[in-house]
Amino acid sequence: MSAESIALATDFAILLLAAAVLSTVARLAKQPTIVAYILTGLLVGPVVFGVVTEDALIEVIAELGLGLLLFLLGIEMSFENVKDILKPVGAIAVGQAILQACLSTAVALGLGFTLFESLVIALATTFGATPIIVKVLSSKNELKSLYGRVDVGVLIFQDIYLIVALAILSVEAAGDPQAIALNVGRVSGLMILVGVVTYLSYKYVLPAILRASADDDRTLFTVAVGWAFLFIYVAEVGGLTVEVGGFFAGLALAQLPYSLEIKERMRPITDFFIVIFFASIGLQMETAQLLAYWQEALIACAVLLAGNFVIVYGLFVSQGFDSETSFLGTISMLQVSEFSLVLGALAVDQGFIEADILGFFSLMALVTMTLSTYVIIYNRDIYDRVEPYLERFEREETIDSSVGAHENHAVVVGVDGLTDRLLPALRDHCDEVVLVDRSVEYVEEFADTGKADQNDDIEFVFGDARHADVRQELNLENAAALISVAERPAVNKRLLEETRGGAIEDPLTIVTANDPETVERLYEQGADYVVATQSLVSDALISLLEDYFENDDAFADRLETRAASIRGEDDD
Repeated sequence: MSAESIALATDFAILLLAAAVLSTVARLAKQPTIVAYILTGLLVGPVVFGVVTEDALIEVIAELGLGLLLFLLGIEMSFENVKDILKPVGAIAVGQAILQACLSTAVALGLGFTLFESLVIALATTFGATPIIVKVLSSKNELKSLYGRVDVGVLIFQDIYLIVALAILSVEAAGDPQAIALNVGRVSGLMILVGVVTYLSYKYVLPAILRASADDDRTLFTVAVGWAFLFIYVAEVGGLTVEVGGFFAGLALAQLPYSLEIKERMRPITDFFIVIFFASIGLQMETAQLLAYWQEALIACAVLLAGNFVIVYGLFVSQGFDSETSFLGTISMLQVSEFSLVLGALAVDQGFIEADILGFFSLMALVTMTLSTYVIIYNRDIYDRVEPYLERFEREETIDSSVGAHENHAVVVGVDGLTDRLLPALRDHCDEVVLVDRSVEYVEEFADTGKADQNDDIEFVFGDARHADVRQELNLENAAALISVAERPAVNKRLLEETRGGAIEDPLTIVTANDPETVERLYEQGADYVVATQSLVSDALISLLEDYFENDDAFADRLETRAASIRGEDDD
């Protein structure tokens, strides 16, 4: 192995080891791991120890990491989840983008930045941290709450704005205004073309490909990775950026029922690339750049946090949301996004701003993401303290907090002969039945064919219930009934915990088990009824055979007891 290869392997080892340690500390401190990754680059890079430098390979991997980060961002954008609140969400998103951009520009000008620098700062600080917000809300089981769905809807609009901003900043700064305008027009045309291809792929190409591959985990993973890199390649060849390609690849998949399972399959590889990407931002900085505008960064954080709260809360209230939904939805959206670093790095590469301003963005992102994460975690405790002061701003008529959410719904995990026979009774007594299974045939039955019109009270989720994102989609905490034919004790335990610990006082819970110890344990964990499956049936048959061959009297007693039981059932 050459000295260069050894040095590169050493750099990667140091980088990943530092990221592992800091991300563990971040989790213990209830902080997003993205903060840990940025600090990793600062720690091992020129700012602190200077033991790792950003060489060509790290730069390539970091760029791919950005493309895959945007791929995950796109795959989160399911329009189905926000279609019933699209109008107020759109009004909040547009109003927030305009007002926050004006505020950010004014603050930057007041801090002494030039008009052009201030516009770039405004461009980079007007959208939320989608991965962090979605992750924290998911961990709190509040993605399906009204405020969670509004926040996700606003983030969808912001992410579209982010992609447009990335495309604009990818235009070379050199040249006269007319040449720049032509380049912007060319990029806009390419974006529209890629958008059309994305729509056609989602409608006519992807369903058949995923239907053929979804039953096998490895094939599904390979198809998803290939799809992401195909769009990244096409975007690069077409003169767009890798992040634009990754975003549109994810966006096409997000509208299909396989998206939850794809996210789970893609997560390990994307996490690795994302570690390198955010660490590389820290590797690019020097101490002088990071601290060049530290006072301005702290002032901007304070002013923008307060000002953005007023703007977003006012927009929520103006759209008819109650004070609780407005407050909870607002404080989730206040941080400077990690994507401000993405835009800042691109603006530096293109010569729009100096590297010192990237340090300004980095400090703002680290401070606001750290603070806002704790605010989101303890959002309801904070609201209880400020509720008396906010109620005076509430309108008389507000949007029902249950709009678009599962209400009085039953969750069925796994579809087999038992659950299939239970469906009619569940449909009679519940407003909706949510099915989850890993079989493609049920996607066709409940989503793809004309038969879906007969099943408008059934929602089908393709995925494995052991995955947190899949369970989040089921909204277990508001389920009136849970029926699971999954035979994995750990899965049933988690399902019971999330259903029993929810908002419904006494939900019906029926699960399955295949050994006596598991049956007893599931009853202890709160199951109303545990179905004995094949293993327990086989134990009973073994006992019956032993009585038949070894104990005639016991066997005769069994038959008589069974016959009496049948006669009693017939008499009833």
